[in-house]
This record gives sequence, structure tokens and C-alpha cells, in this order.
Amino acid sequence: MRALHLCLLGLTVTASVGTVHHAFAQVKAAPKSQPAGPETRYFTSIDGVMNGNADVILRETRQGKAVTAATLDVCYPAEKGSDRKDRFVANLTVSGSTLTGATQTQVDKLPVTIKLNRRPTGDTFEFKGQISVGQTNNNVTSSDNSDQSEKEFQDNQSTDDNIAPAPKDFTEVSPEAIAVKIKLEAALDFVRTLRGQNVEVALNSLTVSCDALRAGEQVISLAIDPERAAAFVAKTKTYPGVVNVGWTTGAIDMDRTVRFAATDWRDGDKINRDKVATALANVLARTMSGKPAASSWDDETGKLKLTFKRPSQVLPALELTETVEVNAIIAPDKPGTTDKLILWVSTPSVTTADENSGAKLALADSPTADEESDPRDDNGAVAAVAAEFKAQRWDADNSNWK
Repeated sequence: MRALHLCLLGLTVTASVGTVHHAFAQVKAAPKSQPAGPETRYFTSIDGVMNGNADVILRETRQGKAVTAATLDVCYPAEKGSDRKDRFVANLTVSGSTLTGATQTQVDKLPVTIKLNRRPTGDTFEFKGQISVGQTNNNVTSSDNSDQSEKEFQDNQSTDDNIAPAPKDFTEVSPEAIAVKIKLEAALDFVRTLRGQNVEVALNSLTVSCDALRAGEQVISLAIDPERAAAFVAKTKTYPGVVNVGWTTGAIDMDRTVRFAATDWRDGDKINRDKVATALANVLARTMSGKPAASSWDDETGKLKLTFKRPSQVLPALELTETVEVNAIIAPDKPGTTDKLILWVSTPSVTTADENSGAKLALADSPTADEESDPRDDNGAVAAVAAEFKAQRWDADNSNWK
């Protein structure tokens, strides 16, 4: 019996040892963990490039700490002090800590050569070298440059053009404001076609930004009479190179906008501008304690400008005159068929002058930031307009008309 027990014990020990050896062999046979795959990192603020006036993106592909590929994207003023931009993109050759490359600029087609030395300095990086564009050599010395991940880089990219091709109404976009997103190569010819079309083009939208150069697309902003806007959008959609077109943000501020039935304010299918101008001038004259002086409609934007005169309260004995200007826009409350109109009224603009006969007092109006406005400047103008037009006001808290 004892012999049998010892025999069984021996078998158990042998089996256990065999199991341990087998497990150890499995551990030894397990493949080594594979090195991490390529990682993409970005530098977006390398000081000193193009005399510190450039928008720079350096994209690196790394295997561990070693850089295996790099692309340098630089956008900069084409001339000193100019808003016009040029850009170059170069795939760089990596040799140890040296990055070199050659290309040409996107707009002016100038030759570009690049030689940069890259050195890690703790958690940041230093770049030194030279970038030559055309006949101009730019020395680069930039330290304390931090990099960022692919996700961090993408999160910082702006992609919202705020163009609504078919908005449900004009509560988030403005009825007179149109934006046209178009390919860069088609933009110039498109803008030329706008001559004589009774539209107002935003000058700053004609400047080709760095974002536009990188995307290959530009957004042209313009204002148009709301009654012609839908037809303009439909026509522009068919223009070669147009990527998107629609309404965007503009003049209208919902806090100063009212909505009312269109029936009494239309003449056929057109808004009765004379009736609107007269009614609005009368109600604003009361709220601003002034007398109507002039009214005019802008053929391009469809804006109504009303002018009022009133005595200045600054040293009344001088009998100075204040000129109050208010702009307004009236439009359907949404594209397409609707039985409602909206009316926006701007905040008043006030200037003071000596309009007495004979020698006049020259005045310099320089209001301070904390100067209180004359209560007559507005005096509940929007509420008075709402009452006159039997209109609703916008409820910002609940995002509806009330």
C-alpha cells in the first residue's frame, strides 16, 4: 500500500513538473510584443518661419522617436503688409535630424528650398535652418515648439461654413445674406459676373485666406434684396465650380425682429414698400422724439434707411441738431410660399451737428465706453413696432414666436 502511494505521488510530481515545463515553454515561445505602429504628430506654431508671419503646419510620421516622413505646409503674406496670401507644401526628406525639401508656391509659382535641423529639447522641439522663397532667404530659429496628436489637430480645424441651402425659416440665418462656396479656380470669373446684378459683395470675403488655399475653395459673402434671394440662390447653384450656396448669418438680430401677417403689407405678390416705410417712420418718430427727415430703399440689399431729426439735449441753448439713422429689413419669414413677414429694426445711430444758419460750430463726437445713451435713442422702439404691426416677438428662451 505504501509502495502504491509513493508511486502515485511520483506520478503527480512528474505531471506537475511537466505542466510547469510546458507552461514555461509556452511563455518562452510567445512572440515578443510588436513595436507600436506609425504615429502622426503635428506642429502648428513654429515661430520665425517667414519672419514670424506664416501660418505653419508641420506633419510628421514617427516610428517610436524616429521621424520617418514629414510634410511642411506654410501659408504667408505674398507681399509685406499685404492681405494677399501664398502657400507652399513640401514633402521633406528625413536624414537623421535634418529635414530638406524643394517645391514651388501655389499662387506665384516661386521656387522654394527648405533645410531645417530638428532637435528634441525635453518635451519640446527646436528648429533651426533656412527657407528660401524666390530670391528671399528666411532664417529660422524656433524653440519650445510643442507637438499635438492627430485627434488634437483635427479637433482644432474649422469646417462649418454656416451655409443653409434650404433653411426652414429665417431665425438662424438672415434673409438678405447669401454665401457662395466655390472652387478657387472659378472664384474670379464668378465675382466678375456679379457686376451689375444689384448685389453687395463683402470686400473681406474676396481675400483668399490660408484656409481657402488649403481647401481649394473660397466662400464669397454678399447681401441681396430678400425678395430676389431665392432666385439668386437657384441660379448660382448651376454656376461651374460652385460647391454650395445658400443663406447665412447677416444683419438680422432676432431680439430686434418681429413677425406679422403679410396680408395688409403686400401689393399683389410684392411687399408694399411705401406703406411699410410710412408706418415704420411714424412709429419710430414717436419713440425717438424726432421728425421723419428722409427714407430710402437700397436696391442691392433691400434695406430701408430712415432718417430723423431732433433737438440735441447737449447745452440746449446752442440749438444743436441730432440726426438719427435707423436701418430696417422686411422679408418673408422663410423661403418659398408663406403668409408671414418679418421686420428687423437696427439700433439707432446718432450724430450731432450745428445746422443753424450763419457761422457753425465744428463738433467732435467722441463718446466714452461707459457713457450712457440718450433714452430717446431707442425708448422701446421694437415693442412699439410690434404693436403697430400687430406682430409677434422672438422668445429666445423657448426658440419660438410669441
